[in-house]
This record gives sequence, structure tokens and C-alpha cells, in this order.
Amino acid sequence: MTVVAEEISQKYEVVVGLEVHAQLSTSSKMFSSDSAAFGAEPNHHISAISLGHPGTLPRINKKAVEYAVKMGLACNCTINLNNTFARKNYFYADLPKGYQITQDQHPVCLGGYITVKLADGSSKKLAIHHIHMEEDAGKSMHDSHCDDSFIDLNRAGVPLLEIVSEPDMRSAEEAGQFLTEIRKTLRYLDICDGNMEEGSMRCDANISVRLKGQTTFGNRCEVKNLNSIRNVQRAIEHEFIRQVNLLEKGEYIDQNTLNFNADTGETSVLRSKEMANDYRYFPEPDLMPIMLDEAYVTKVKQAMPALPAELYQKYTTQLGLSDYDAGVITADKELALFFEELIKHTANHKAAVHLLMGPVKSYLNEHSVHIADIKVQPKNLAGLIKLVDDGLVNNTVAAHKLFPALIKSPDKTAEQLAGELNLLISTNTNEVDEYINAAIAKFPDKVKEYQKGKKGVVGLFMGEIMKLSKGKIDPQKTNQLLIKQLESR
Repeated sequence: MTVVAEEISQKYEVVVGLEVHAQLSTSSKMFSSDSAAFGAEPNHHISAISLGHPGTLPRINKKAVEYAVKMGLACNCTINLNNTFARKNYFYADLPKGYQITQDQHPVCLGGYITVKLADGSSKKLAIHHIHMEEDAGKSMHDSHCDDSFIDLNRAGVPLLEIVSEPDMRSAEEAGQFLTEIRKTLRYLDICDGNMEEGSMRCDANISVRLKGQTTFGNRCEVKNLNSIRNVQRAIEHEFIRQVNLLEKGEYIDQNTLNFNADTGETSVLRSKEMANDYRYFPEPDLMPIMLDEAYVTKVKQAMPALPAELYQKYTTQLGLSDYDAGVITADKELALFFEELIKHTANHKAAVHLLMGPVKSYLNEHSVHIADIKVQPKNLAGLIKLVDDGLVNNTVAAHKLFPALIKSPDKTAEQLAGELNLLISTNTNEVDEYINAAIAKFPDKVKEYQKGKKGVVGLFMGEIMKLSKGKIDPQKTNQLLIKQLESR
């Protein structure tokens, strides 16, 4: 594809709206008691209801409604107390009934927004149009046999939330941050694992372009079933260039549904874009309206955990952490929960962050495990921080010797292990003087350099002293004693 010249691309802006489908982590399906578990043999989690047999009646999954209300509250939506369902009519081989039960006129959540942080340090509120509940279709497999397509209906009827944004995004970065925040929120609420690669979270992107300053929208194209945040951004970047090229040539942008090729980074026409009336929505006659009340919404809200934005605010204002540290901790729910437990046992919050960002994360990455897999209790890690704060162990020994020892012996305290391994700092000033004298004797030339004003050689002496003492010294106090010795010679 022709790359748009910089001066031409600056004339236009991209307009993006996203439709995010999140598969809810319920035990059963949206309208039946069939299992919603992932990974079973094909067509094992089915029944007459999910197969759409005549005469069968759907029943609403109560837990799915609760999860929808949670997501709406987390996204600053208005909860619609009077919900109805509709039949969305279209034909796919993996849609057993020939229609999908969804919400149309009266979705569960209205309005709302997600706040995103951008690379330039600014924040932006990205508006949500609505969130609705629906059931998933099955899965068609076209590459398992040369002549036939296979259908797996295990997923048919699995509960979904569809989060529909307003066309508020003006860059691929904003779209990526919106998706990141949506996924983070789903995971914090524990209502969806957010795994786009496995299909439990999917995204369709509606993309158009217009001249900067215009208020009317151009014809949009919808890119379907994007399975990673990066691919969403790539599709937006590609479509921006493609559509600008067409407009610059005086050509028309057809409103099509597109497929995205992750290998080439290009889009192709899947089908002509359907409009809402193509689906012929009808009220669902087999499901009564859901009548919620404020007491129910309040009860759901009270049971919700602290969310990333709330924790971020707490860490940066109350605990005095940097924006970066607060962002890293809140990006991972498991890490944030561990940190929350850790700071119950230590008031040295910055040391707690450095411990998690340093030794702990290095261990997780090296062994490809999650923080939930670590057997060391947060209370014992707080004990390690206390040893450093009390001047009984230095940071190097704590990170490289004591922390690995805690991993191997998680039932022991940091203090016990420090004693057993002889890691406690020596308070014997005679021993420290011996180490200093030995280091000075080893580098007589460097002593002369120091006396001539080359103060940087102190690091060389300290390195030697650390080696001789096996780290069992207080670096700050030893550094002061070393300088005193060098100045007196």
C-alpha cells in the first residue's frame, strides 16, 4: 500500500469506535445450565436448549446479570433497572437457533466512560455508549478437512458482555489504551480473564477518517474479530492510510466489514456492512424483562473490589509512590493484591515497591511463574524489609542472598534465615577497621590518587571491603569510616 506523505496525513484525523466482547467467567451458559467451561471435547457442553430445539425455553443466568452490573459500575455507567432481551436474526452455521439472544432497545448499562493515560502524560475520558448482555455463537472450523467445515457448539450460548464505545478515539494509541483499561477492569472484577489470544475477549473496530476540523463522520469500515491489542492498533494504522489514499484519489469509501491479516498487516473485504435493520431485531418472547432495583445495585457495588484507578490514586497520594511505580503495580491484579497485603506489614512503602519491582519480578520472569505461585508470605517479605531498615542486612545481601533463601524456605522468617546463614551485619568496629585497612593496603597507588583529589576511587575500596566482609557491613557507615581513614593518611 502507498504510504501517505506526512503533509497529506496531517490534513486528516482517524475516528475510531470499538466493540469489545468479553466472555463472562460463569460456570454455566447465558440461558441454560450447560457448562461454559473452556477446553472440552467438541460438542460435549450442549443440550436441547443450546442446540435450539423447538419447544425449549431459555432461563437467564443470574450471575451474568450481576457481572454486567459490576462492569457498568466500574465504567461509570448508569445501570438500567428495566432490561429486555431481543432476537438478532442472522444465519451462520454455528448459530443453532438461527438468531442470537441479545439486548437491543434496553441494554443493562447506559453511557459511562473509561479514563486512559497517554504516552505524553495526558489523560482522556473515552465515552461508552452502552454495555449489553448476549449469548455467544458456536465455532466453525474450515481448515480441519479438505471438503467439509466442522462445527463445535460448546461455546454456543456462553454469556458475553459487549462494551460499545462512542467514536471518541483519535489514534491507535487511544484505542490500545482503551482496550488495556477494559481488560484490566474485567480482570480486577474477576468476571473475565481477558485473554484475547484464546478468544475470551475479542474486539471489532469501526474506523473512518475525516478532514481535521470537520464534525461529520466519514463512512466507516468495521474490522472484525481482532485478537490482540497490538493487532487492533495495526488495523487502525493500516485503515487510516488506506482510507486517506482513497479520499486523496477522489474515490468513495465503501462501508464494508473487513478482515485483518495479522501476517501482512492488511485488511480485506469480508462482506458488505450490515446495518441494524438488516438484523431484524424482535422482542424475545420467551424471556420476561429483568426488573432490578437500587437496593440490588447498591449490594453489587458494595461487594466490588478496589479498582485500578482507585488504587493508583491511593498509591500516588497516600503512599507517595511515583506515577511509574503505581502504574506498574496496578497493571497486574495479582501484583496489586500482593502489594496490598505486603503494606499491611510494613510502613516502608517505597522499599516494598523496590522489592517487588526488583528481586520478586526478576524471580517471576526467570522462572515463568505468577506471583500467586510464590510461597513466601507477604509478612515474611516485610520482615526482610525491616532487617534492612534496622541496619542488620544491606540491600545487596537482602536481594541476592536472603530473598532466594526465603523462596527455598518460605516457612522461616527473614530474621531466622539471616541468622542461620550468618548474613547479619557485623557491629564489631574492629572487624570493619580490619577490612578497611586490608583494602587500603591492597591499593596504595589509589590512596595517592584519592589524596590528589580523585574521589571516585572510593568505590574501588568499597568494592574490595564488600568482598572481604561478604557483604556483612553497613555500607553507609563503612563508607564514612573509609573516607575518614583516607583523609588521615
